[in-house]
Amino acid sequence: LQVAVVGCAHGELDKIFATVRHVEASEGLKIDLLLCCGDFQAVRNELDLQSLACPPKYRSMNSFWKYYAGIETAPCTTVFIGGNHEASNYLWELYYGGWVAPNIYYLGAAGVIWFGGLRIGGLSGIYKQHDYHRGHFERPPYNLNELRSVFHVREYDVHKLLQIKEPIDIFMSHDWPQGIAQCGDLQGLLRYKPFLQQEIADNVLGSVPARNVLLNLKPSYWFSAHLHAKFAAIVKHGDEKTTKFLALDKCLPGRPFLQVFDFPTADGTLEVTYDKEWLGITRAYHSCFPLERVVRTRACSDIKIHRDWVENLSLTKSLIPSSFQQTAPIYDPHRKLTGPTGMWHAQNPQTEYFLDLLQLPYLLDATPGRAQGK
Repeated sequence: LQVAVVGCAHGELDKIFATVRHVEASEGLKIDLLLCCGDFQAVRNELDLQSLACPPKYRSMNSFWKYYAGIETAPCTTVFIGGNHEASNYLWELYYGGWVAPNIYYLGAAGVIWFGGLRIGGLSGIYKQHDYHRGHFERPPYNLNELRSVFHVREYDVHKLLQIKEPIDIFMSHDWPQGIAQCGDLQGLLRYKPFLQQEIADNVLGSVPARNVLLNLKPSYWFSAHLHAKFAAIVKHGDEKTTKFLALDKCLPGRPFLQVFDFPTADGTLEVTYDKEWLGITRAYHSCFPLERVVRTRACSDIKIHRDWVENLSLTKSLIPSSFQQTAPIYDPHRKLTGPTGMWHAQNPQTEYFLDLLQLPYLLDATPGRAQGK
């Protein structure tokens, strides 16, 4: 199984996929899976740009819209997590994960899937302590504060990941786990990014919850982006397990933003499938999904009960259906979008299917007193 990993995409799908094709042609191999570590920017139209947290002068349609519209198709299955520069209104529709375009899958705010015999997990967003213990209170259309807080990692999603007991092959986070810089060529990193020296010395560089996930799940590989630097490290866990860490640069000419890995023993189906342990965890924690700014303490269900329930699901339902549907207007570079103002938002049929599969209620628009923005 050939897996390509890229750092920050920043919406440059045409360039990334052209690089994939170049690698395939020059190396004589076929990339089976592409993993992207955030800042994917699944921007469907100009209204989505309003939920992109960056100065207006840097907002650009780039090329994702062509894949959303069906004008272009990803050359291989592509799986990504969210970063801190995303079309957050679109990703909220697919909080549990889903296809943002044909052959392009979002792993969700947190999630675990299977592909080709590899178990792949991920955590979207970046860590900011002041928002970590809050709930998912933001709803489109976002105000200026929510535009940034919406992509901050929440304890609820991390806690769900910490319930995982079965081995993980690959894990993705956008920001680096705290302390990872000390596990690799620190001096080489500082020569490339000297302004990081004080943060590293104070041990505040990176994500505290990502570090906790790393030390608890002990995945074989961990991929990150965010700092726009290629950096490799090895984490020794003390029980003969190790994690090979790699961060990659952003998609720019001459920058190391893509790396190919060979997994010769991975021989599963080349399709994205559900992970039953994660389905059980999701089902167990749905009743305490925090949708308020201030999180209220709620008792969550016994995971084993829900894992047993998931085990009784038909095996034919383990495959994640390729049921992508457009839920917003397609961008037309020759005509300005007219109609509703503000950020586009809809109840995504994929999310509805997922919740129906697990027999769970739809909660994503359940905050009283806020417009749904449909």
